[in-house]
Amino acid sequence: MVTHCIQFFSKWWHRQQIAKRQFIDSDFVVVDLELTGLDAKQHEVVSAAWLPITKQCIQLNDAVHIVNKEVKSLAQSPVFHGLCHNDVEQGIDLKSFTAQLAQAIEGKLVVFHHSHLDMAFIRELFKASGIHARPALILDTLSIERRRLLSQGHEIALDDLTLEQCRARYGLPLYSSHHALTDALATAELLLAQSHQIGNLKSLKLGQLL
Repeated sequence: MVTHCIQFFSKWWHRQQIAKRQFIDSDFVVVDLELTGLDAKQHEVVSAAWLPITKQCIQLNDAVHIVNKEVKSLAQSPVFHGLCHNDVEQGIDLKSFTAQLAQAIEGKLVVFHHSHLDMAFIRELFKASGIHARPALILDTLSIERRRLLSQGHEIALDDLTLEQCRARYGLPLYSSHHALTDALATAELLLAQSHQIGNLKSLKLGQLL
């Protein structure tokens, strides 16, 4: 019990220290997954993509997109993410897929759009592989936008927090969605737009986005 409390306090203290960092000086990894469904216990990860943001610059040259060739059933998911059986056959094995994803997020400031969903699938992948990698901090552009709208007194409709609708409020261009790399780029651009809207970048702290 004492050990558990010490570990909890240590994690809390570390998170508090990270939250004090200046946004403008922080580096991020933006991650997106494409899935066969929404249930992490039953469905699978088809592909993953990530790209870094360094000092507010999206580093497209360092973007990574990988496909899981061990997907058991695509079912109707190709309608959404566009990947077909031939794309899957050209992918990599699940062990390598999971290891690369773990290395990408371990100890990093990681950004998702709808982190609850993506992290549920990532935890299942890591659990199955015996991997314990975890981000130092997670930012969620969906949660950031929800809080921003609520603080302005807006009622939030069912589709108001989709990546497409969130981007539209900042005048960001429309992309073909549901490709992991495209959505990772779209999320990265959204984060930068949100941060400019929320506060003075010279003083904006990561904690203001949590």
